[in-house]
Amino acid sequence: MLLGAQWGDEGKGKATDLLGGSVDYVVRYQGGNNAGHTVVVGDQKYALHLLPSGILSPTCVPVIGNGVVVDPSVLLSELSGLNERGVDTSKLLISGNAHIITPYNVTVDKVTERFLGKRKIGTTGRGIGPTYADKINRVGIRVQDLYDESILTQKVEAALDVKNQILSKLYNRRAIGVDQVVEELLGYAAQIEPYVADTVLVLNQALEDDKVVLFEGGQGTLLDIDHGTYPFVTSSNPTAGGACTGAGVGPTKISRVIGILKAYTTRVGAGPFPTELFDADGEALRRIGGERGVTTGRDRRCGWFDAVIARYATRVNGLTDFFLTKLDVLTGWEQIPVCVAYEIDGKRVEELPYSQTDFHHAKPVYENLPGWSEDITKAKSFADLPKNAQNYVKALEEMSGAPISAIGVGPGRDETIEINSFL
Repeated sequence: MLLGAQWGDEGKGKATDLLGGSVDYVVRYQGGNNAGHTVVVGDQKYALHLLPSGILSPTCVPVIGNGVVVDPSVLLSELSGLNERGVDTSKLLISGNAHIITPYNVTVDKVTERFLGKRKIGTTGRGIGPTYADKINRVGIRVQDLYDESILTQKVEAALDVKNQILSKLYNRRAIGVDQVVEELLGYAAQIEPYVADTVLVLNQALEDDKVVLFEGGQGTLLDIDHGTYPFVTSSNPTAGGACTGAGVGPTKISRVIGILKAYTTRVGAGPFPTELFDADGEALRRIGGERGVTTGRDRRCGWFDAVIARYATRVNGLTDFFLTKLDVLTGWEQIPVCVAYEIDGKRVEELPYSQTDFHHAKPVYENLPGWSEDITKAKSFADLPKNAQNYVKALEEMSGAPISAIGVGPGRDETIEINSFL
């Protein structure tokens, strides 16, 4: 399993793609097209939003699990774009139990966020949250419903009974017609049908046959609906436990849990961020690291590495390894601060506070580590790194609580130092 150990955008796409040639299945188990992955293959850059990164590996089967919410228009657009670039997408499998992001949920998402004003969460406005809410409220539309017009119509009617009241009476928006929604959704059915499968059965049979299955989370640990910086979180569980429910595979089948960790820290959207920088260093991290959201297009908030949240990610996910990305971005700093603890109300705290209030007021306690000026993008082994870069990695490893088994020294597929094999 491979997941984000910070607030997302850690470089999961590169890590998944790197492993894609060695695995048989790559599975997205939660989230929707609010999760963006950038993968660089040779001189080609691919921006993926909904599809598993493994779709770029010709030998593996990409799977969209039941825990994902699917916007059919985005899915088909993304597939079309890859097909035009010569990528074979025919192996893709989509769970019939995955929920559909309907047009009315995109509308509800956008108007709700605007209505919140200063209290807004910073959602992507793509209907993710309302779709998960419908799922929990048992008024959601699933992929399999596209193939029974009667059931689809009944479910859309049930959902719009309430939503149209909210849209018209609370937000002063025009009510949405049932027929137009049903017609739009049915228009996707035939195009999606070749990919629809019982993915729970497929994946469990694959594991019984000793196939290698890689589970790929979207977003990151601190955006988990239960374990993140609530309410500034996503609407699903990108942590390790989410893979079991989001793919239908028991926890005893998972043998390795790899956390993707950026060599500094970023986040998109609102919410607390103790190490956030508002100075020239923050701007330099943003510029050098190309820190702009793949899906949102928003500039990412940037800050120094936070060992407190790294330890937290290790604990709640049961991480066995880390993949450290973007180490090359830190080249050129004479000293690199690392947050080793927080100060809250004058007290030093070394673990993530469970109280949202405490976390909001947490001030980082920094330890400065010597930087390096040498270009590390051509490094092929850990020994090739400058001594200070080696020491930085070792320090992060010790603070974070799990071994760093791979290091990204550039955006390319081949710009990775592998210390311990993941397979």
